[in-house]
Amino acid sequence: MPIVTIKMVEGRTDDQKRALVEEVTQAVIKAVDAPAENVSVIIEEMSKNHFAKGGVRYSDQ
Repeated sequence: MPIVTIKMVEGRTDDQKRALVEEVTQAVIKAVDAPAENVSVIIEEMSKNHFAKGGVRYSDQ
């Protein structure tokens, strides 16, 4: 049972997250020949003040 966790900064629409889940699921099905009903996708969203890149928080950009 493949489980994929995606961590990303908040701000995407429900439609974008739905498309992401669908496409990731299809990629897992293709790569490991798993049935769709066995593929789980977890989206973990972070606020912009909880993520930094290059020493700068996204909320400070």
